[in-house]
Amino acid sequence: MGARKGNLLSVRDDIKVLDVTLRDGGLCNNFEFSDEFVSRLYKTNVRAGIDYMEFGYKASKKVFNENEYGKWKFCNEEDIRAIVGTNNTDMKIAVMADVGRCDFKTDFLPKSESVIDMVRVACYIHQIPAAIEMIEHFHSLGYETTCNIMAISKSSSDQIEQALEMLVKTSVDVIYLVDSYGSLYPENTADYTQKYMKIVEGTNKLIGFHAHNNQNLAFANTIETLSYGTSFLDASVQGMGRGAGNCQIELLLGFLKNPKYNLYPLLQFMEKYMPELRKNGVVWGYDIQYMFTGLLNRHPREAIAYTEQKRTDVAEFYHSLLENE
Repeated sequence: MGARKGNLLSVRDDIKVLDVTLRDGGLCNNFEFSDEFVSRLYKTNVRAGIDYMEFGYKASKKVFNENEYGKWKFCNEEDIRAIVGTNNTDMKIAVMADVGRCDFKTDFLPKSESVIDMVRVACYIHQIPAAIEMIEHFHSLGYETTCNIMAISKSSSDQIEQALEMLVKTSVDVIYLVDSYGSLYPENTADYTQKYMKIVEGTNKLIGFHAHNNQNLAFANTIETLSYGTSFLDASVQGMGRGAGNCQIELLLGFLKNPKYNLYPLLQFMEKYMPELRKNGVVWGYDIQYMFTGLLNRHPREAIAYTEQKRTDVAEFYHSLLENE
């Protein structure tokens, strides 16, 4: 086991908290957040000391119909600027670009003309070569970059090693360990983190972690990976995100001892805006159907469908998942 970095009372300056509420949370309501919600969340994150705020996806308008989604599926420059102006704050702006689902050669301005600071490239392990092409393009435009390798729990040790060795040779700034299916336990998370940390040793690259809460372990896994040296930590308000959701940002800020983080403005935002989303029928968070897909290391799509159908036959649902293993 590698050494843990710091202790429960220490402050690490390399830690960056990245709010994914609009992007992962947007998967729960089709990215249809009100301008007031987005503006208030932006101001809240600035006051709370959050390091990065992800505004959504930069999705292809050739692949996705603009009329069928809220604006944060596409993150047009003018839409972000309408909220942040020139973003004259310490907080940086991020967007996500999915391999195969964005027009990266045409839809991104040079960084000098954009209010966006970081582009997060999301891919599956077999898409690493395509992800690298995108990373180098965004780097040439002047952006900070990450590579978020999804569904890592489905990849072999050899595949992961090969992917990491390829990425280390690129211009990428942060390589993300992503628990897409919420199937990892702290022990697995520690093992993966040490593997990632070892590969980037001696480079200037950092490791990030993105958790899902299928087994109620998103926060536990986040602080476990942090304890072994991960620097970038994804979280969202009340864990809002696809299916079982993500690590709750309020738990994470409560845990981090750095005085630059301030929980109070986040609590004010939560009490004013989050109940309204729930009241309007937006659903996310841990439930037993998500536990099943986490246990079985499966994509949550079946559990999401179960939830949307308002089914209550949990035993039959679990049986059907086992039958389809």
